[in-house]
Amino acid sequence: MTKPALATTGVFALVVAGGVLHYSGASAVATFVVTGIALGGVAWTIGMATEAVGTRFGPAVTGALQSTLGNLPELFIVLFALAKGELVVAQFSILGSIFANALLVLGIALTVGASKDSSGVMRFGKRLPNDTATLLLLAVFIIALLGISDHAGIGTSDHIVTISAIGAILLLFVYVVWFQAYLRAETNGHGPGEQTHDALPFRRALWLLAASGVAAAFVSEWFVDAIDPAVRALGISKAFTGLVIVAIVGNAVENVVAVQLAAKGKHDLAISVVKNSVAQIACFLWPVLVLVSLTFSTRLTFVIPSVFAGALVLMALAVWQITGDGEAAPFEGLALVALYAVLATIVWFE
Repeated sequence: MTKPALATTGVFALVVAGGVLHYSGASAVATFVVTGIALGGVAWTIGMATEAVGTRFGPAVTGALQSTLGNLPELFIVLFALAKGELVVAQFSILGSIFANALLVLGIALTVGASKDSSGVMRFGKRLPNDTATLLLLAVFIIALLGISDHAGIGTSDHIVTISAIGAILLLFVYVVWFQAYLRAETNGHGPGEQTHDALPFRRALWLLAASGVAAAFVSEWFVDAIDPAVRALGISKAFTGLVIVAIVGNAVENVVAVQLAAKGKHDLAISVVKNSVAQIACFLWPVLVLVSLTFSTRLTFVIPSVFAGALVLMALAVWQITGDGEAAPFEGLALVALYAVLATIVWFE
């Protein structure tokens, strides 16, 4: 049995173990830990299968697929959290995904890519970083405007849900227009991607994607069920759980894949995976969840605590500055990681 096959078997064994713990009424902490690890494993299998499928379509589609399907665990976590009235977990899971990808994952990828390159600088195309920076700034400015209006007493507080829904629709429209143009431009003149000897056969990869998607849905529900009693037992806040633990677990695909690609010198694809994921979460996943939450009793909006709105603005500006010129040195990647560490520390002491 090959190493990927063994690893995949181990992941689904963890999924089964998480189900057994959930339905047997075992310790919430044990269920929380096992299902959290299982979620990371499922995210890895989604990433591996997506890369195999994407080799038929080229780097642009591969990066987009990895980013889109890699966000499945995060999507399910937020949906189940909203269904159970866990608004803090839902909000901070989305925020954590944006911060983790834009600061932690991108920072590590830039540092590794630059360190591995003989020139000491990681170079990549400018278009994608600048486009996604524009999308991120657009989303952040909408969030900041809503936050300011909610606290300014100008009569908008009673209409935050409606305003968030309108903002979500506009963000989705802009994102879809950009995404279509991006795929057309990036796939023009590019054939299928390189098929490596470790890649899964296409049909097997499709089956693995389907199985992993189903597993992500079940494990996410078990994980969310265990959050409340587990965080009480561990003495940590739901904000820290969502911003750090859930974000890192739910974004395991980008954590591993982007760094590996950067280390192999595939700088454009590494940037594509991370920056596509950031843009999708801020301008697609969050707006979609805002609209879907209209059917729940717990409504998700773009209004967040002021300190995190400020952190989003600083993050967007930092990412724009560091990646906008198409190159990055190791210290620039480390600067992004340091910013994430400070933010995580603030939430820990909240």
